Amino acid sequence: MGINKKSVPMNEQPPEKRRHNFLEVPLGYTKEQAILEALRCLQCPTHPCIDGCPVHINIPAFIREIKNDNLQKAIDIIHESNLLPAITGRVCPQEDQCQAVCIMGNIGDPVSIGRLERYVADWELENRKKGKVTLPEKEPPKNKKVAIIGSGPAGLSCAADLAKMGYEVTIFEGFHKTGGVLTYGIPEFRLPKWIVEEEEKLFKKLGVKFQTDVLIGRTLTIKDLMENGYKAVFIGVGAGLPRFMHIPGENLDGIYSANEFLTRVNLMKAYKFPEYDTPIKIGKRVAVIGGGNVAMDSARTALRLGAEHVYLIYRRSRKEMPAREEEIAHAEEEGIEFNLLTNPVRYIGDEKGFVKEVECIKMKLGEEDASGRRRPIPVEGSEFTMKIDQVIVAIGTTPNPIVPRTTEGLKTGKHGTIWVDENLQTSVRGVFAGGDIVTGAATVITAMGAGRKAASSIDKYLKGEI
Repeated sequence: MGINKKSVPMNEQPPEKRRHNFLEVPLGYTKEQAILEALRCLQCPTHPCIDGCPVHINIPAFIREIKNDNLQKAIDIIHESNLLPAITGRVCPQEDQCQAVCIMGNIGDPVSIGRLERYVADWELENRKKGKVTLPEKEPPKNKKVAIIGSGPAGLSCAADLAKMGYEVTIFEGFHKTGGVLTYGIPEFRLPKWIVEEEEKLFKKLGVKFQTDVLIGRTLTIKDLMENGYKAVFIGVGAGLPRFMHIPGENLDGIYSANEFLTRVNLMKAYKFPEYDTPIKIGKRVAVIGGGNVAMDSARTALRLGAEHVYLIYRRSRKEMPAREEEIAHAEEEGIEFNLLTNPVRYIGDEKGFVKEVECIKMKLGEEDASGRRRPIPVEGSEFTMKIDQVIVAIGTTPNPIVPRTTEGLKTGKHGTIWVDENLQTSVRGVFAGGDIVTGAATVITAMGAGRKAASSIDKYLKGEI
């Protein structure tokens, strides 16, 4: 019997049902499905999937243990590199990373590494409910304190590795809830909040301390942290400042940034209405501007909150959309109306100052730009209007300047990102940075990879090796 060239599909909520609830869309593998998919792994000696993973999980090894039905060993292998597998198994773009280089992809579908990671992680979460918790090994205490600014993916990943090395780690978070973008940015139907909370419990068991409602740059500064005995600092605050198009009418009521919209829905539990009466307006006709994962999240969230029509407006074609194919397909299945090769040029308001229309222009694709995608060019004379009563702008983010502005000598780049050297050390000795605050907006797993690299560099710095 030969190897199955097709991957094992994952069961999902049907579109007509899920568009009315915030329950998770993919339902996960059964034991039988997971073993069938694991059997497709060739266990190739070159293991390109490991190099394709930003946190370098030993993927063939944990898949081999799934085949053997030894899930405890599988999760132990994953935890050597990643303490957030239930999260990354759900939101990581494996199709562009580990699965993109899977040898099976040369003859059929690549192995569904993300689904297998989620299967193992979900098994472990169930075991935790029964009181069965296994922690990664820790080195003896080094009696040195390290501060982490930001509890998102970069900060958590950095904290995990440093805690395992024996350092005393404290994470400072400006919000009242930890998790960063995992908590306030990703919708409940893609990443349930209880999973983020459960994954973080492992960090506390490892000895990581969390201080919420501490905004570094306001409550305390990096200088204060150093004076309070922290020997090194890692900045992992992400890039949470929303971008706008700066077109006429953008200050009308009813126009949100995706950051504000998703944060209100997630942190203020608007997805549990009417149990939580969150003050957020949901229009009947909602326009979402953008083509990335955040745009898909915003459109699908607006639909679930009661919008009758949700229009996604994107200036390029479907092929150029930066969102995951899975998220685009889910949005289409749920009835999001795609307006491609279309760009807003102005918003029109009513007599009370609320947005009532968006004027758009049709676009065509020209030559490739720096991103490798074809540049959108306006089609002269193709303007038209759409009746709407709410807009969610999801065209990207930039770093918040609060930490750089309050840290003397901290060098920044052209777009407000923090400058770092090859060790992720900033221009201030002992202060390191990584994730979106350095690279600009990227993925959860890329930020986690930066957090791991920074932890290694901090360890070398504290040992006097760099």
